[in-house]
Amino acid sequence: MNDFQTLSEKLLKAATNAGAKAADVLLVDGQSVSVDVRDGALEHAERSERIDIGLRVLMGKQQACVSASDISDYTLEQMAQRAVAMAKEAPEDPYIGLADPEQLAKNWDVEALELADGSEKPSSESLQETAQEAEAAALAVNGVTKAQAATSGWSDTRVYLAGTNGFSGGYRRTSFATSCVAISGEGLQMERDYCGEGRAHWADMPDAQSIGQLAGERAVEKFGSVKPPTGKYPVLFDERISSTLIGHLLAAINGSSIIRGSSWLKDALGEQVLPKGVSLIENPHRPRTSGSKPFDAEGLPVSIRNVIDDGMLTGWTLDLATGRNLGMPSTSNASRGVASPPAPSSGNLSLVGGTHSRADLLTDMGTGLLVTGLIGSTISPTTGDYSRGASGFWVENGKIMYPVNECTIAGNLKDMLKGMTPANDGREHLSRVIPSLLVESLTIAGA
Repeated sequence: MNDFQTLSEKLLKAATNAGAKAADVLLVDGQSVSVDVRDGALEHAERSERIDIGLRVLMGKQQACVSASDISDYTLEQMAQRAVAMAKEAPEDPYIGLADPEQLAKNWDVEALELADGSEKPSSESLQETAQEAEAAALAVNGVTKAQAATSGWSDTRVYLAGTNGFSGGYRRTSFATSCVAISGEGLQMERDYCGEGRAHWADMPDAQSIGQLAGERAVEKFGSVKPPTGKYPVLFDERISSTLIGHLLAAINGSSIIRGSSWLKDALGEQVLPKGVSLIENPHRPRTSGSKPFDAEGLPVSIRNVIDDGMLTGWTLDLATGRNLGMPSTSNASRGVASPPAPSSGNLSLVGGTHSRADLLTDMGTGLLVTGLIGSTISPTTGDYSRGASGFWVENGKIMYPVNECTIAGNLKDMLKGMTPANDGREHLSRVIPSLLVESLTIAGA
């Protein structure tokens, strides 16, 4: 990271020389390789290397961001001058500003997070073989007519943040992924499904054969899908897509939504929003997890917090600016890109409190819909009214009967989340460990 430290010092000096009262720099560089195969042969291979530089300057209560992908001295000088000129023309925002020095993270242990795989990266040839194995495994499943795509790849990224307030720090993260899309049936009777896996370390990746086989089995299970009956029924959101429900909750408790008044939970602070016994925990320190980090995008120390404790909403998700606006401290949830200022965003989350298996919840629901796929979205940010296209399986007497598609499920997120029952099948390696969720009653529009 020494090269990044030198580069950031150069850019910060250029910004102050240009007249900036305060500034911070975000540097991101990395490389990635991706290989696609089709019909057992290489279809596409891509390798990219990049460096992106972001500069934010503050002129009192005015700010501007500029970015570039060139690190020459001339470019750095031009960035600084352009950013200062833009900031002078920007509207004033009384809540912006860098963190005070006493707020900054002082000590962190990047090694303990195990964000980066130090072993040798798989070669392009190895990635191709992995994708081919996944595709072959999908095609070997009885009933699979073709594999639409199989992909394997990796990325290696460095991030560095520095500011005129004295903060300076960075880290590196790697990621590896393999996925396969399989198709069953022909013509208008075709059904498609997939399986994809990703890890921070190559050694943790599931074998390609299991990925392809699961993609094929899922596609075959969907063959012969019909519309479900119309009416009000319980709906079980499978673990594959249950995180979307929690995602709507996270959007509603984001400080930016609260400030705009566009949140169906804007008056719910300190109130019950999930069932008793259920908690939502944010943990930025989980090893080998994509949402882990040693500090946030404003250099603040990160820590474990109970976003929802025993069903009660404990606070909003805040960065410094939204926190100042609401008269609250930042929850160290700032994130940003090189071309934008910080904004609040959630990281690693685990929904805990579920004591039943998915099979138990199927039994409990009796007759209803198991949702494994969602399309489209009509969500009212102010009322929580919810409507989405869905596909999955029809369940009777706790048993899966047949696959369904082309239906719509609708309800209100307040009622859905407050009355839901979580399972205990969340996958621990994911950044968002959200189990299957049983919702008591939704309106299903089908046949």
